[in-house]
Amino acid sequence: MILVNAANGQQGKLLVPKLLAQGHELRACVRSERSAAELRDAGLADVVVGDISQPDIIERAIRGVDKVYHVCPGINPREREIGLAWIDAAKAEGVEHFVFSSVLHAILTDLVQHEIKRDIEEYLVSSGLEYTILQPTIYMAPRRFTRIFETGVLRAGWSLDRHQSLVDIGDVTDVAAAVLGDSERHAGATYELVGAGRYTAHDMGAIIAKVFGKPITVEEIGPDAYLKGLFGDHDLSTMPHEAAVGRSLTERYSSHDFIGNPNVLTWLLGRPPTSFEQFVASHHAAMTAAASG
Repeated sequence: MILVNAANGQQGKLLVPKLLAQGHELRACVRSERSAAELRDAGLADVVVGDISQPDIIERAIRGVDKVYHVCPGINPREREIGLAWIDAAKAEGVEHFVFSSVLHAILTDLVQHEIKRDIEEYLVSSGLEYTILQPTIYMAPRRFTRIFETGVLRAGWSLDRHQSLVDIGDVTDVAAAVLGDSERHAGATYELVGAGRYTAHDMGAIIAKVFGKPITVEEIGPDAYLKGLFGDHDLSTMPHEAAVGRSLTERYSSHDFIGNPNVLTWLLGRPPTSFEQFVASHHAAMTAAASG
């Protein structure tokens, strides 16, 4: 049996159907009954509902599981603690294969989330478990396109001239499904998951404009506006971890490029990774169809 954490999140929404289609016995762990209902409607009967930081939820979710796909909900102040606890539980349960969704360049300790994931990686490698570590770069984000399409503006919280490598979440979950389906082949591996191309915000704006067939303005909005976009009007003094994560991103991405190499992802997929233009075109077509339907 395979367990998928955060199974109704960005990765889980795509990964769960792929694993079900491949015929795997599957259990999901989600935080809310609403998420559980969505998964049950999609054909997954075995769903554990609760906070994955709680020992009783970990115990219920991992009981009888052979493989774990661990991805922590985004910007969680307890992410390090959660990751270590799940590794301990997997070891105690005798899990055969622990797959951890980490991040590209986890060694960059000036990025708060990267330092946390680096610590989890180290703990996993030293645990004695069979493991695979996936290190995706920045996701191509479909939820941004509706706003860009409506406003004609692409806003970035960091320097518009810095280059970034991107990856399609669909490609990431294709790899995750393949890794979980063939543990023997992928055990002990750490894979950087990076799409082709290196893009500045200006490059991305030009591609979106080409696909949308309309001018797109690119704006640098600065860290405060970026944080407000992430967290709304919440008082950030009550969210010190979340604020630190956001500010570390804006500072790093304004002072350094964030790039990787697509060779590993190309090999794992057996095809070229999805390009940013292909990704934008696909989501533009979906938005257009939804609007006309």
